[in-house]
Amino acid sequence: MKTDQPHSASVRFIPDQWLYPFSVSDLFSDERPLEVDVGCGKGRFLLEHAAAHPDVHFLGVDRMLRRIRKIDKKAVRRQLTNIRLLRMDACYTVTHLIPSNSVSTYYLFFPDPWPKKKHHDNRLFDPPFLDAMADTFLPGGSLNFATDHLPYFEEVRDLLRRDARFEEATPYEPPPQEKSDFELLFMDRPIGRCSFKKRD
Repeated sequence: MKTDQPHSASVRFIPDQWLYPFSVSDLFSDERPLEVDVGCGKGRFLLEHAAAHPDVHFLGVDRMLRRIRKIDKKAVRRQLTNIRLLRMDACYTVTHLIPSNSVSTYYLFFPDPWPKKKHHDNRLFDPPFLDAMADTFLPGGSLNFATDHLPYFEEVRDLLRRDARFEEATPYEPPPQEKSDFELLFMDRPIGRCSFKKRD
């Protein structure tokens, strides 16, 4: 039977409990900025970005065990000790597990847009999610968002523009070697990108 437990050489993180925030010291023993890749997918962005920024700690979150296992193996093989991986729903992680005043940057690239109107309630971005994200940010923390679904992009950008806790910044675009597998697959489509910072 398959188990959800990581192997001995692993960057997987499994909290001791799932009801309250973990401590950043549970992830890493030293203090560096913490950046979170929400919905890290197959991990191309996370792995390349972490390799390029060894002075930063990264937490990759995805609910699919198969993806987490593959990224785990690649991170161990490349000796990327500044990565931790958490298999969990994105909204639950930000709302309940990530501690307050701990995150310097969030990356949310190509989340499921749930394009049918009857499914819009399943979308990640809504006011309660922004409340949770704002609580976990350090002052000046940044949020980087991208999607190929332009109506969803307009909705998210407008939601953030109306929130007085955030101010718009220059959109972040990963360099070519860090673009996600999903983005590479749909490079012929226009991509909506926006970045916001939490006000001090």
